[in-house]
Amino acid sequence: MSEGLAIYVHWPFCSRICPYCDFNVYKQKDEINLIPAILTDLSFWREWTGPRSVTSIHFGGGTPSLMSSEDIYSVISRIKSLWNLKLSCEITLEANPIDMNKERWEAYAKSGVNRLSLGVQSFYDVALKNLGRDHNSVQAKRSIELAKNTFPSVSIDLIFGWKGQDELLLHNDITEAIKTGVDHISTYQLTIEEGTAFHKSEIRGNKKSVTADQSADFYDTIVEKLISAGFEHYEVSNFAKLSHQSQHNLTYWKGLDYVGVGPGAHGRVTLHNSRYSTISKMRPQDYMQNIELMGHGLETREKLSPQEWSSEYIIMGLRVDNGISIQKYEALSGQSLPKQKINNFVDNGFLLIEGDKLSTSRKGRNVLDHITREILI
Repeated sequence: MSEGLAIYVHWPFCSRICPYCDFNVYKQKDEINLIPAILTDLSFWREWTGPRSVTSIHFGGGTPSLMSSEDIYSVISRIKSLWNLKLSCEITLEANPIDMNKERWEAYAKSGVNRLSLGVQSFYDVALKNLGRDHNSVQAKRSIELAKNTFPSVSIDLIFGWKGQDELLLHNDITEAIKTGVDHISTYQLTIEEGTAFHKSEIRGNKKSVTADQSADFYDTIVEKLISAGFEHYEVSNFAKLSHQSQHNLTYWKGLDYVGVGPGAHGRVTLHNSRYSTISKMRPQDYMQNIELMGHGLETREKLSPQEWSSEYIIMGLRVDNGISIQKYEALSGQSLPKQKINNFVDNGFLLIEGDKLSTSRKGRNVLDHITREILI
């Protein structure tokens, strides 16, 4: 049996599009049935990857909690029939609080889903309205309680740095998140992405986010509060209780292999000492048509150069507390890390070196983009 494999399933449909979202998402259309195409695409991937042990399955989007439990079950069953599913396999479904439904969520659990990731974003109703969310704080708390009673592991997403947020409102959001008793919390700074409704609004002079300095202060507060509450800060934006780290996302950060099916899904696969990057067709109709004609949904399949592979390894790997292997980076890139720059970052408390391991300090995580840019120049 070859090395492990994670599988990402992108469900691109939403009942409404959030104004800050730049993902590949579309308003839900009931007449489009993506499931047969996804099942066929998985079969193509099995032929390409060969036999592997699947370590995680992640239904992302979009809003995959709009999928039926029957569709979830059919995808999981197809994966089981194609690859070996590890007993410890993490199977995550992303969900919106507004979609909470006891019978449906129990059916998801029976289908094999063992981790629910809820897009809470805030417990402050005004913020939820301004962020374009279709739930309120009461629904958020009820959905978390239902999720905890249904799934072995529950994660929530929070957004910080929205216009009008101050230290008190941030404190309240983090306190409420801790009080829910969830196992995992992801905190994301509100960034204004080009092409989104928020970006268009900012062009018109309607500011949607706080300043960069405020966001940096908010981030420090979040880290302090969650660590004090017993969460491990194992990745720049992610905090987990013991044994509840996102195994699927760790696949990305550690530079391991993952399949991406569904419109616009990305993948990374290592074969014969070469690493390949894949992107599926973006539009659902194009994805389905490509599978019908070609047997797969890929738009591109490219072999990464040693520089691309090693750069991706260091950019992603420095996000996690375990960092990267210096020897692995040098083996992938064929060159050494810039010793003087690394030493300067270490001397100034931004990077840490322990044997073969290079990692980012808490101080360094605040300026990680700058660090990686300097290292890779």
